[in-house]
Amino acid sequence: MKILVTGGCGFIGSAIIRTAVARGHAVVNLDALTYAACLDNVAEVAKSPSYAFEKTNIRYRTELDRVFVEHRPDVVVHLAAESHVDRSIDGPAAFIETNVTGTFNLLEAARSYWTDQGKPESFRLLHVSTDEVFGSLPADTSLKFTEETPYNPRSPYSASKASSDHLVRAWYETYGLPVLLTNCSNNYGPYHFPEKLIPVVILNALAGKPLPIYGDGSHVRDWLYVEDHTDALLLVLDKGQIGRSYNIGGENERSNLELVQTICHILDEKQPKPGGSYFDQITTVEDRPGHDARYAIDPSRIRAELGWRPLVTIDEGLERTVDWYINNEWWWRALQNRDGVGRRLGVTS
Repeated sequence: MKILVTGGCGFIGSAIIRTAVARGHAVVNLDALTYAACLDNVAEVAKSPSYAFEKTNIRYRTELDRVFVEHRPDVVVHLAAESHVDRSIDGPAAFIETNVTGTFNLLEAARSYWTDQGKPESFRLLHVSTDEVFGSLPADTSLKFTEETPYNPRSPYSASKASSDHLVRAWYETYGLPVLLTNCSNNYGPYHFPEKLIPVVILNALAGKPLPIYGDGSHVRDWLYVEDHTDALLLVLDKGQIGRSYNIGGENERSNLELVQTICHILDEKQPKPGGSYFDQITTVEDRPGHDARYAIDPSRIRAELGWRPLVTIDEGLERTVDWYINNEWWWRALQNRDGVGRRLGVTS
């Protein structure tokens, strides 16, 4: 099938493109190439006859219409989004413009295209969202997010993603647009833009800089290796029930402090620090405003209905990720001068 991927030069978008092309699908990558996008992420497929690139923004409806007409995709995977909580605290407007208005534009362009094509039954629009729309969980590990968990977003980022989720559901209920939704836990792995926690810790450790942890480090996240996520997305696209949402989690809960300590341990073994340990660089910083205490996904639905479950444990995935950053300095070094990289964001409130 031909897949239109929005945000395909980002972290998750590029991962699904690399996987899809490797599996024989044709892909159209639509990306505005904002600060977190990188063409190097898709370099390995860029010369494939199965790959095409469109530099445009989902905020531009006429451009979306053109892309649909020219490329005639069979399905859409919608990943284009502003995604960094700290940046949403400093500048929420971009999150509303891209995540809400941009999603509206895409839904309308997809609906027009689908209608003009005679409403083919095979058409799908998969909207990829986050577990952050559900808010914050207490420490009780028996409690997890399900597809029925009420929405309770607590940051401009999560509020904008919650809004986009509601729009997608409304276009299914009102217009019959064949949509699928997924809400995932924290992703990590190769090509992760160096403003998120795991790449920040790896790169700061190697540079001899402090390893910052918000508050007391007790915030818990469920970590999902990005290749496990792409497998799940392609499975939902192929076999998911129209109008249904699927929670995708790694079943790998760790506190931020435990996560950083694990990375330090891996680095101590792989690239020992002369005269000391990377643990010595761990430091705490003022907590993020409105910081959610815990996220945890219950993936029972996708396991029961589609037979998916994550294959990569957190220890295995972190070792792979550390190895990748050690061996690919050419990639991350080129991103160090991009806006906001290397400095604390999200403190203006």
